[in-house]
Order: sequence, then C-alpha cells, then structure tokens
Amino acid sequence: MSKPTPRILHLHSTFDAGGKEVRTVRLINAWGKDAEHAIVSGDIERRGAASLLSRKVRVSWPRFPSLSGKPTPGRLKRLAAAMAGYDLICTYNWGAMDAVMAHTLFADVFSLPPLVHHEDGFNEDEAIRLKKRRNWYRRIALGRTAALVVPSKKLENIALDTWRQPRTRVRRISNGIDTRSFAAPASRDALPGLIKRKGEFWIGTLAGLREVKNLGVLVKAMRRMPEDWQLVIVGEGPERKALEQLAIDEMVEDRVHLPGFVDQPERVVGLFDIFALSSYSEQFPISVVEAMAAGLPVIAPRVGDISEMVATDNGPWLTDPGDDGALGDALWELTGKPEERKRIGKANRDKARAQYDAMAMTDQYRALYWGLMNRNSPS
Repeated sequence: MSKPTPRILHLHSTFDAGGKEVRTVRLINAWGKDAEHAIVSGDIERRGAASLLSRKVRVSWPRFPSLSGKPTPGRLKRLAAAMAGYDLICTYNWGAMDAVMAHTLFADVFSLPPLVHHEDGFNEDEAIRLKKRRNWYRRIALGRTAALVVPSKKLENIALDTWRQPRTRVRRISNGIDTRSFAAPASRDALPGLIKRKGEFWIGTLAGLREVKNLGVLVKAMRRMPEDWQLVIVGEGPERKALEQLAIDEMVEDRVHLPGFVDQPERVVGLFDIFALSSYSEQFPISVVEAMAAGLPVIAPRVGDISEMVATDNGPWLTDPGDDGALGDALWELTGKPEERKRIGKANRDKARAQYDAMAMTDQYRALYWGLMNRNSPS
C-alpha cells in the first residue's frame, strides 16, 4: 500500500524573489505533484516569488503565528503547535530561527516531523560580522535539526566551527540552474520598457534592491564608463527610490535603468555584456551562476564562494571585498577589452554547465528530503 502524498512546510521570513526563494520554487516545480507544499511568508505583503510557481503544483498558504518577536516559551509553543501535521519542516535563514528553536524545545510534545534548516547568507546587520548572541542562539536552536543545508564552503565552515554543528548534520548542496536555458540569444526588447539598441553595451546585474547589495557603487561607477555603456539593474526592493535619486545626483540617470523584477532571467541575462555584483555579503549567489551560464564575464568582490565559482580565467577580475574603487576600475578596464570578455565568458559557460546544472541540485535535495520522510525517491 502506497503512502499518502508527503506534506512539506516551508517557513520564510519573506517570500520575495531572492536566491533562496527562487531555489525553493524551482524544487517545488521540479517535484510537481509528488509532494504538497505549505509556504509561510513572515511578511504577507512580500510574496513575489509566488508568481514563479507552476500551476501544476500543490501549494497552500496557511495562517501561521508570527515568525518574529521575543522568543518567550508561550510564543515558541504556539509556533511548534502550528508545525504539527506535516511530514517535513523546512526553515530558511535567521528570520525563521525562532521556529527552529520551537521545534527543538517542543518536538516531542507535538510529535513534530524532522526539520531541515537552510542557511544561504546574512542580512545587512551581519554582513560584516556575525553577532555573538545570534551565534549562541543558533547553536541551541539547531540542536535537534535533522540537517543544516548550506550552499557554500564558507557557510559550511561557519556551521561547523562557529555554530559547532556536528559533521553528520551539515550538508553542502551547491545552487544549480537550468544552464542550457541561458544559452539562447536574448531579444533586444525582452525587458519591459527598455530596448537594447545597436551599438550599446550593458553592464547588468540581477539583485534585490536592498542595502546589502551595495548597488550605489555601480551607479556611481557609470560616471567613468564610456558613453556607449548602460547600467541595467534587474530587481525590485526598498532601495529603488534611493538608487533613482543617486543616478540623478551623479548625472547618469539617462544611462541607469531599473526595469524591475523579471520572472524569467534566462530571457534577459544574455543582453548583458558584463555581469556586475557589488554586494557586501554573498555566499553562493545564483545570479553569478546564471551570468556564467549565459557566457558572461563577472566583475565582483571576492565574497562567499565567488572566487571558486567562476572560471580560472575570470579570477583576475574579482576585487577585494569593500574596495569599491577597485570594483569600478575593473569595470572600466573590461569595457575596453571585447576579446577578453568573450574569452572569459566562454570559460564561465563551460564551468557552469559542468558543475552547476539544476539536475544535480534537485537530486540531492530530493534524496535528503524524501530520505528524512522515510519515502523512496519519487520516480
């Protein structure tokens, strides 16, 4: 007799279209009707990634206690009670850590299923240095998790050394994408309200418009770029107005474009000639993999695993973290080297296809999740 369809609960502080949310959607879509998913966004107004879900999947949006607040026993008990009745619980980043603590304290009381916690990086308040109190809280909260999944070597080391998690609990699964979908040429009018004209070149990035992304550096750098180069920042977020005003202040508003969020990056990344990333903090950014799959050179600081992600040929074009001047210098220099851009782009594409395709990632997550639910992997 076959077991009923497994029910997986996903707890996110927000469900806007960032790296972890997009990965969650891709996994849900890949598994189709082999599982039912309940998704909680701590901020109900921020559920932009929901538009990426396939119509064929089974997804619900249950009412759930707030994921934020003081971790009092009563509040944690309410969180634990709301997690009952599922076959697997998936929590994501610091914003869901109270739910992880609730599971550790009350799993036996409510007969809770296994919990897998996912850490993909840190917000502005921990971009430079992790907070000691949070590290202590994480150590305790993660005490009964079935697995702690991280995408990067840096996060793996933090989990083992700083959070003191056992080796058997920590799983490193690299983020992956459908690399072949980024190979097709992009249409010049693929972005709403923006057309790439003949003779134009684009510095582009895919990023949530948040402070930690340090996007103002790219805007300021445009004052130095040749006149035939434009900056295109694809994404949405709270820093939009500040970036628009900065472009005006720097007198480059005619060459800085913020077309908003796009749900199919494979249709637009190919319009870029250079991919730029300027974040204070990253771990294993999917956007870099997407740029590599599209055959682009990458200018970025050496944060997270980026220096290991890109092809060897791309290595000299990475800059020291926090050195905004060096980032601008690298962009300016690469704009004048079309053959170098082509050579690096090809090397990045080859590496992306060889190491970062979505199939391997999906298989690893499926093996982990279904194994914890004591089910054979779905066919």
